[in-house]
Amino acid sequence: MRLQNKIAIVTGAASGFGEGIARLFAAEGAKVVLADINGAGAQAVAASIGAPSMAHTCDVTQRSDIEALVAATCKAYGGRIDIVVNNAGWTHRNGPLLDVDEATFDKVYAINVKSIFHMVHAVVPLMRQQKSGVILNVGSTAGMRPRPGLTWYNSSKGAVNLMSKSLAVELGPDNIRVNAICPVMGVTGLLEQFMGMPDTPENRKKFLATIPLGRLSTPLDIAKAALFLASDDAEFITGVEFPVDGGRTV
Repeated sequence: MRLQNKIAIVTGAASGFGEGIARLFAAEGAKVVLADINGAGAQAVAASIGAPSMAHTCDVTQRSDIEALVAATCKAYGGRIDIVVNNAGWTHRNGPLLDVDEATFDKVYAINVKSIFHMVHAVVPLMRQQKSGVILNVGSTAGMRPRPGLTWYNSSKGAVNLMSKSLAVELGPDNIRVNAICPVMGVTGLLEQFMGMPDTPENRKKFLATIPLGRLSTPLDIAKAALFLASDDAEFITGVEFPVDGGRTV
């Protein structure tokens, strides 16, 4: 029970990496608030996890929604938040960079980058009061070793990775740790968008060939990394880009 009685918020928790993180955190003793714009999906996952976890409908691009999420978490669990996982993410379809329109670009940056700006403003004052906290931002190997066809997504994750390092430096004196988890392409609902082609065994081979361990990442892979970085086992680790990538960035 490595997170016994810790209070954690996980965004994008209705599916994919976020669901995997929420489930493992709860299994390790945390009280988890599953936040997602898909409120019904988050509620279904929370119900399957059971009390004391709960769901909260939240559009992470809206400051008011993030503030309401933090307030609801404090009200439910005694005014404390120990861990925040900024997992909600979005991408444009893999393809020529000039084919991505401005609205799609804005959506990618609003969900991947600006949402963390909103969360930091909402949760850091509380963590400073507590004199402790952990913020985990789900970046990507795309922000370290970019793939062709995903220029605007790659750049958004590069922003997340660097932002995490800068936050770690500035918040370290407050005993707030900040790290970026950097998955390689994973088995999630966005897989075909990342690939830019149908998810067939033949098409997957092209991507698997770039990963030394020969497979895509799974929600459990990312959840295990998040568990370590959120736990006291990592109490002296901050400001890292933590690749969970089967060797892709090597």
